[in-house]
Amino acid sequence: MDDGWKGVNEALRRFGLPAKHADRPAIVAALREQIRLEANEVGDQFLMRLLCAQLFSLGVVEDSLLVWEAKSCNFDTHCGIDVQFLCGAGLKQTKEFLRAHGSDPAQDALEYIARCDCDFADFSVGRALRQAQEFYQVA
Repeated sequence: MDDGWKGVNEALRRFGLPAKHADRPAIVAALREQIRLEANEVGDQFLMRLLCAQLFSLGVVEDSLLVWEAKSCNFDTHCGIDVQFLCGAGLKQTKEFLRAHGSDPAQDALEYIARCDCDFADFSVGRALRQAQEFYQVA
């Protein structure tokens, strides 16, 4: 990976994929910072995607809302961040969480997941994680 991936390489070295639960607060903080930067169109979208994949790997259902926030930043992040990264806790658990949460962002995420049925036809957390590891060449 070239210099354009410097932030990605650093995050891979620091947090790994799968990430460690002890690193979750730092990953959340890094993703929140990238979301803030992306609002000014200076964020690192490749890094955002990796941070979402790292949160996905931890399987914490509440992280689905932060991943949705990152995905919803703009057209490029919407296209670049996989919808499956919303569902690290599993598809059923994520849908139940979003339904129960009831906020507008949760409802939007739930509706988007429903519109992306074909992306979940053979979904499994393990398969999605392996695909992310292959993409980042850590498999």
